[in-house]
Amino acid sequence: MSQFRQIRYVLVVSAALLLAACATVPRTQVVAVDDSRECVVLLHGLNRSWRAMRAMADALQLAGFTTANVDYPSQAGPIEEIAPLAVGTGLTECRATGAKRIHFVTHSIGGILLRYQHDREPIPDLGRVVMLGPPNQGSEVVDIAQDWPGMTLFSGSAGLQLGTGEGSIPSRLGPVDFELGVIAGTGTINPWMSAMLPDEDDGKVTVVATQVDGMDDFLIVGRSHRFITTGDIVFRNTASFLKTGEFVDTD
Repeated sequence: MSQFRQIRYVLVVSAALLLAACATVPRTQVVAVDDSRECVVLLHGLNRSWRAMRAMADALQLAGFTTANVDYPSQAGPIEEIAPLAVGTGLTECRATGAKRIHFVTHSIGGILLRYQHDREPIPDLGRVVMLGPPNQGSEVVDIAQDWPGMTLFSGSAGLQLGTGEGSIPSRLGPVDFELGVIAGTGTINPWMSAMLPDEDDGKVTVVATQVDGMDDFLIVGRSHRFITTGDIVFRNTASFLKTGEFVDTD
């Protein structure tokens, strides 16, 4: 892609996302399930909203979980500011329902927000966690594109913290100390970005980079980064891990 096309792409997308970047207060869609003492916090990915996790929330409610689908401003600041806002909001909403155990289902940067905040302030009632396409080892896309014109507006300062270098947030986090299942995708629909990545990927994050020391189960599905939050195989395995600590599918 020529430099002109790169600049045009970034500017067009950035303009479309400008209003979302101005939001500073998270909203949460809470649906309580009768007799449930387990609540799931859902955290969407970068430049997305609660709508990206709505189908997952519906599936988890059918599986018997109360859900708190957090709509947080992913472009409003660095991870150090966004993490306590997004994670804290989800915890508050779940605890208000009377939940005794709080699980998390995260997409992309949402997993890094949880890891960062739990490392900073351990969550005593944390249950199991499923991460969808998380850049647990960072993303080479950020390394390559971080100096492109308009990238700060496009990704926000939080997005630029997701590289693979020593100063990135993922590189500063250690092994996880909670029950974690990771689902990685290989069904990229973005050959341009995939060409930037050295290994099998979902268009944004390599399969290898989604993994982290301490995780309990791992699954690869043929979904792209954008759509890894949807699909029966993802819904089924997410609910299974939250209930049993294991995925039901092997590949």
